[in-house]
Amino acid sequence: MPMVQGNTVDVQSGYDRIAEEYARRISDELQHKPLDRQLLDRFADSVSNRGVTCDLGCGPGHVARYLLDRGIRVCGMDLSTRMIDCAKRLNPGIEFIQGDMRALPVDDNSWAGIAAFYAIVNLTPGELQDALHEMLRVLQPEGRLLLAFHLGDDSSQTEEDMWGSGTTLEFYFFRASTVAGYLRAAGFEIEEIIERDSYAPEVEFQSRRAYIFAQKAGAKMPSA
Repeated sequence: MPMVQGNTVDVQSGYDRIAEEYARRISDELQHKPLDRQLLDRFADSVSNRGVTCDLGCGPGHVARYLLDRGIRVCGMDLSTRMIDCAKRLNPGIEFIQGDMRALPVDDNSWAGIAAFYAIVNLTPGELQDALHEMLRVLQPEGRLLLAFHLGDDSSQTEEDMWGSGTTLEFYFFRASTVAGYLRAAGFEIEEIIERDSYAPEVEFQSRRAYIFAQKAGAKMPSA
């Protein structure tokens, strides 16, 4: 596993401070996002009856709940302990645990799938590459990944005093081609890349979005 370094403490404490407000604003967002629901339905079909799937960077757990409602065995993981508290309160019956996606506290080949919805937004390029290697490690052979993220020109921006909380966080906006390259370098096979414009301002932050369906290669047959 990679060493956990960098701005983890700042990110974790920042989301701890805004967890309740984040949950209030975000926990029902899927009802306003038809493409997100459509893609999660497709993802759910691909992992059905294959084992546990993780909502990684789960926030208040709404993606985990959506997948559970479609018959998927699901868990959730987030860096923020207070966000995990919110997820547990809002989604009883789902296991939520604290963890860092750059050094997942999970055995190799454990999960049938990973849905990471806007979960990489606070990762530097190097941290993102570490996280993708970890995702590959913990997925079963032929395990599926659905990665959703904000599109940009491989740059970052700092948001200060988020929602009046005094919290400052740095956000990273990647090109789809950049993330696809990182996925391939980690060992993933890419199935499809989808992009969309933002929904209305009252629904979400105004940025273009990308979704990548990817898969871990299956187990290789032994040589004769």
